[in-house]
Amino acid sequence: MTTIASGTDTLTRDALTVLQPGFPGTTAPDWLLRRLGEGLASVGLFGRNIASPDQLAALTAQLRAERDDVLVAIDEEGGDVTRLEGRTGSSFPGNHALGAVDDVDLTRRVAHELGRRLAECGVNLNWAPSADVNSDPANPVIGVRSFGADPGLVARHTAAYVTGLQSAGVAACTKHFPGHGDTAVDSHHALPRIDVPAAVLPDRELIPFRAAIGAGTRAVMSAHILVPALDPVRPATLSRRILTGLLREELGYDGLIVTDGMEMRAVAGTYGIERGSVLAIAAGADAICVGGGLADDETVRRLRDALTTAVRTGELPEERLADAARRVRALARWTASAPTAADEAERDVGLAAARRALRVTGADGFTPLTEAPYVAALTPVANIAVGDETPWGVAAELARLLPGTGTGSFAGEHAGRAALAAAGERRIVAVVRDEHRHPWMAAALDTLLAARPDTLVVEMGVPQAAPRGALHLATHGAARVCGRAAAEVIAGAR
Repeated sequence: MTTIASGTDTLTRDALTVLQPGFPGTTAPDWLLRRLGEGLASVGLFGRNIASPDQLAALTAQLRAERDDVLVAIDEEGGDVTRLEGRTGSSFPGNHALGAVDDVDLTRRVAHELGRRLAECGVNLNWAPSADVNSDPANPVIGVRSFGADPGLVARHTAAYVTGLQSAGVAACTKHFPGHGDTAVDSHHALPRIDVPAAVLPDRELIPFRAAIGAGTRAVMSAHILVPALDPVRPATLSRRILTGLLREELGYDGLIVTDGMEMRAVAGTYGIERGSVLAIAAGADAICVGGGLADDETVRRLRDALTTAVRTGELPEERLADAARRVRALARWTASAPTAADEAERDVGLAAARRALRVTGADGFTPLTEAPYVAALTPVANIAVGDETPWGVAAELARLLPGTGTGSFAGEHAGRAALAAAGERRIVAVVRDEHRHPWMAAALDTLLAARPDTLVVEMGVPQAAPRGALHLATHGAARVCGRAAAEVIAGAR
């Protein structure tokens, strides 16, 4: 049973309740367990906290031994953004692949199986799905994390994902409100702006969030973006007009509002995490996500003190903080009573989805490879949400099917020539990720195809550039299963 330490006053307990901090390591540190005893109600998990499903289950059991109703949250979108399988690549394709298939029942089944695996490990809140409409093809942070560029498609798959995930007993956290798809800036690094007339938003950005609310999403995550048509001064996370006026009052949403990571530069670089957290709660947010970068007791203490001080000085109404804490506890009660997945596991549903998402151009004249090729991965810098620790590509899967497959990673203006030299006489498989966003990558492909027109091309990002190569495979994401689906076609294994 949960035991709140004696001497923890209501204000301090509420301030701790609204925090969702991270921590280092694969076991809970003493300071975190102590904070749970003082009123902390949520914990955020990242790739650094996970070594295996068994270890994760032991970690969540350790947390629940201290507080039985703790919310254990994770950023597990499947596809390119995976924490559960960060060391191997995901067993599930991401949103863009599911949108390419456009089978809402498949999306629901994928989300249900992902939720089932999370619940099995003791995770009960998932910071997913992304409901962003990827209307800017140059978007550096959303891309394949979006179901697509069509608001209706994004809406129906967002609703299916929410339904599937929550049917497994894991609360969905639909993000990034009011929509991060029309941005050319990564909010991890700076503050993006969406400069569109207010009339555009209801028919584009907001349609998927309406669908998520209709599907009963238990949480919504705010975006660190400036939308001048809604609020010319404050980014969405800190805007009362957006969180309370639009999300609560206009859209009628009554669940938990969670901020995106407060240490992201879009907020931390302008307001600081303490000031930003106070403004977020005042604006209508209920939970402060922090811990992707700052993961220590000092961060928890600083944010707790900033909130309690803001209440004591009259900057933050005490009833607003109490209401936020109430919503956190209400979600914890839902997770405790939510249905668990009692049906059969669909362990291969992710691979089946990845195979269906694959788009092949040039197959008519293609003969599957029988000799080991050379895989030239034209590798861009990974965005922070994806991270650079998760393997991607087709080399590992091709090596399994064609032993002796070689591989190398190339970038920059000389990437094409370097790949040619490394490949020697072997058949080249060029793997790209968002060719349309990287001029050096397109130039490298030009070089490879001019010298070796029999080169095969695998696009593992958004397939915006025209297909080219002797065979072109668009996987709509870089999850491990997407790489396997492509490798099967290249080697004629299916």
